Amino acid sequence: MNVAYEDEFKADLVENLPHLRAFAHLIARNHALAEDLVQDTIVRALANRHQFRPGTNLKGWLIIILRNRFFNEMRRSSRKSEVSMEHQGDLAAVDGGQEISVEIRDFNAAFRKLPPTQREALVLVGASGFSYEEAAEIAHCPVGTMKSRVSRARAELEAQLHGVEMPEKWAGLALKLDENRPRRAGE
Repeated sequence: MNVAYEDEFKADLVENLPHLRAFAHLIARNHALAEDLVQDTIVRALANRHQFRPGTNLKGWLIIILRNRFFNEMRRSSRKSEVSMEHQGDLAAVDGGQEISVEIRDFNAAFRKLPPTQREALVLVGASGFSYEEAAEIAHCPVGTMKSRVSRARAELEAQLHGVEMPEKWAGLALKLDENRPRRAGE
């Protein structure tokens, strides 16, 4: 590899650091784990830069590395990540805007309750601006699954922010779906 490509690759990595950090914090919900994920992602990207095809989506490639590291870590540790409250004070608050501050706090609490795959879907499609197709490619799932994850996450957030318990609603929907499904002989 030539020196110009190496320099450009490293500059592009640095340019993507803020996005990687934000994504890691949103899916990991733990500051130390998020920073470790970003560091591991950069180390792996540098070590495997020969696998990256110039002209393709570097941010997407980095997100895939980070996402895979996160899920591997969750599987290996076989524990749930803890809710990190250490960055609540980092949220920008508007002077005299107590209502906005409460809404942000409520949103963050509801967002943290979402399963990791739904948080990831919302971050990719909503916050990062990836299309459903791009997000599905990053998450290694069908486009329909990505759309479903985003839809369920939005519905869950809406329910939590407006005080509606979703499990009962989903349970009711599941019962209706079960009632309408075709039965096999002997059921």
